[in-house]
Amino acid sequence: MVPLAFARKGGKLKVKTIRGGREVSERLIAMGIVPGTEITLLKKNGHGPVLVKVGESLVGIGFGMAKKIEVEEEQ
Repeated sequence: MVPLAFARKGGKLKVKTIRGGREVSERLIAMGIVPGTEITLLKKNGHGPVLVKVGESLVGIGFGMAKKIEVEEEQ
């Protein structure tokens, strides 16, 4: 597993765990990002925000929050 902020761009990823408190979890749930969700990392720029595809939606996530989302690359 690797934090979303450091995952490889372009690959399919599966959300495994979310580290953080209730506020972080609630924000990610509202975006459709929960453990088990398949996402695609479309764009990242150093320590800036990342852009992911969740279902048919594009979601921007700040670098700090992206570090709290543990993902696994799909084979």
